[in-house]
Amino acid sequence: MQINLPDNVRAATQADWRQLGDITSEAFFDDPVNKWIFGTNRAIKSAFTILARDVYLKNGLCYLAGDGGATMWSLADANRNPPPMAMLSLVSGVMRWGTKGAIKRAIAAGEVMDANHPHEPHMYLFTIGTRKAARGKGLGKALIRPMLEACDHDGLPAYLENSNPENTGFYMSHGFDHMKYIEVGPGAPPLQAMWRKPKPS
Repeated sequence: MQINLPDNVRAATQADWRQLGDITSEAFFDDPVNKWIFGTNRAIKSAFTILARDVYLKNGLCYLAGDGGATMWSLADANRNPPPMAMLSLVSGVMRWGTKGAIKRAIAAGEVMDANHPHEPHMYLFTIGTRKAARGKGLGKALIRPMLEACDHDGLPAYLENSNPENTGFYMSHGFDHMKYIEVGPGAPPLQAMWRKPKPS
């Protein structure tokens, strides 16, 4: 894929794992589904930082907008399973910082998401978000547009799970449509599966 980045966005490298995790976790601190799964901001930060370092920077495509915004993508067939040592760190962090039952909820949610993940080729938007102080400055658009333009060029759909209803309008404005709601566990807030067909150029 040829991805043309604006001046305020750059590709993240392995050395950026802390920053990528910090920005992403702050963006998800008020996220209903992640709050339900992990229970605390510290557990959310631990999980996203490990996933950034050991999964998406290694097997995906990650981008930073200064220190204000971040996004993590992967191809549909990329390996999104943390390697054994990373999984151990992930479990340890959630057990240490999360609320009671967080590990069980996280495992169940992951299994449900995997079961509902589309099988046809696509780009998967794992996360996109900004720090609270950087909201309303257009960083979300700057981060999402280059990948979607590349998808359009290559005729590739895009998929995401929207875990916060406040973001539905943003995703729809960029061409994503509602597919279905997914229940990741008993009493969990709804997770919205969304699909974007490539737009002809």
